[in-house]
Amino acid sequence: MADDAHQTDDVLAPLELAGLVAVVTGGASGIGKAIVRALLGRGTTVVIADIEAPVLDATVAELSTLGSVEGMVVDVTDEASVGALADHVFATHGRCNLLFNNAGVTSGGGGAPWAQEPNDWRWCFGVNVFGMGICTAAFVPRMIESGEPGQVVNTSSKDGGVAPVPTASVYAASKAAVTCFTEALHLNLVKEGTALGASVFYPSGGLLDTGLYTASRNRPAHLARQGEGTGRAGMTFDQLKAFVAKQTGTEPPVADLVALGEFVADEVAARRFVIAHDLDQTAALLHHRADAIGRGEVPPPHELIG
Repeated sequence: MADDAHQTDDVLAPLELAGLVAVVTGGASGIGKAIVRALLGRGTTVVIADIEAPVLDATVAELSTLGSVEGMVVDVTDEASVGALADHVFATHGRCNLLFNNAGVTSGGGGAPWAQEPNDWRWCFGVNVFGMGICTAAFVPRMIESGEPGQVVNTSSKDGGVAPVPTASVYAASKAAVTCFTEALHLNLVKEGTALGASVFYPSGGLLDTGLYTASRNRPAHLARQGEGTGRAGMTFDQLKAFVAKQTGTEPPVADLVALGEFVADEVAARRFVIAHDLDQTAALLHHRADAIGRGEVPPPHELIG
């Protein structure tokens, strides 16, 4: 067997999703909702954690015919809120096999990096990075202790997780942090001989019609911007789609969220570490980045389309 430090996800047996218990943060809409739908279709019990109570209630009501699902209003940036979620899940279901750290926001700033306000950093990193870390700290020790097989799935983005995006610097930086943390998490879970693994999920397949672009609707007042947003900040999905079409001269592809959720569920069951479409294109970009770094040059950016 290879040295522990070099073990990969292929040492973990595939998961049978039927009968497992999953927690999906940001699961009331968009990609999270699609993942919940796919899990329910495979017989997984799902607890949706989301900050938007009305949307959460509507989603639970809509998806309850598909399987065992419940919702809980949770702020992933608050340790007490996440702790209450973990307490509820383990008290009610006795375990958590699948943890999807999916809640995410944009910075709300956009434009030039120096135009980002401190609150843009606090809010974006608070949800995307600290939220992931808080949920990991609340759930993973109990998941390890249970001895149950499982997977932690962290939603990153190729916009930052693979290469920087000059016009979305704070968001991209947060997603780069998610990717780096997930790699370390998986290596440590395997090295410690746990029954758990980790996956980094890069939503892909085209423009994503989610609430991410208008995430500022949930931005706390104490983290509000002092000035107006710049760049594409605050665009609705339709506005972004029109913007991309104008910039490229072609109608951009739009991802099928239901199909994406099905894809994610299958990849998680297979214990895939990187969950994404078009990995050949990603690999090509990474090779270009490596070549540029080897020359001491700035690496090429990733084009923000999702």
